[in-house]
Amino acid sequence: MDPIHGFMSTSNISHNTNLMIAAAAATTTTTSSSSSSSGGSATNQLSRYENQKRRDWNTFGQYLRNHRPPLSLSRCSGAHVLEFLRYLDQFGKTKVHMQICPFFGHPNPPAPCTCPLRQAWGSLDALIGRLRAAFEENGGSPETNPFGARAVRLYLREVRDSQAKARGISYEKKKRKRPPQAPLPPPHQPGISNSPNLQ
Repeated sequence: MDPIHGFMSTSNISHNTNLMIAAAAATTTTTSSSSSSSGGSATNQLSRYENQKRRDWNTFGQYLRNHRPPLSLSRCSGAHVLEFLRYLDQFGKTKVHMQICPFFGHPNPPAPCTCPLRQAWGSLDALIGRLRAAFEENGGSPETNPFGARAVRLYLREVRDSQAKARGISYEKKKRKRPPQAPLPPPHQPGISNSPNLQ
């Protein structure tokens, strides 16, 4: 199960959130069944990425409607996106060690600890990418896209770096080694003979 959507089956979810999830699931089911009945061919089926993006978009829309006070998408800012990401943390499955934990910085701790579970940086990064695309596909302007806000980018970078330190995992990209190039033959110089019998 996708870590972002793992929260949908959690028993600690409030009644309002259960209604939110049921509505999102109903919307997804209705849309997918109508698209399959109208098209009927495999080429008309949405890809896994497109289905995931639609579910994420529906879930975020329900989150805005259940917000206190309710928020419209036009009033949604980067701060609200950060609020949503922090809300999702309570349903995370990734152990992130605190600095006081003896396992801080160990990728494979030998024993359990009481450190909190969080959403993994990679899951949050992928989620924001899908929501950013969905926002623009649903008529939003790239200039006003709250998922592309500087605060959101900085938050994701901070989560990545803090999780890397806490879990002892490096997220730095490895430089690709270029294959060794064969030495080029010396350039041919016209007018000079290679014959040893020069006079």
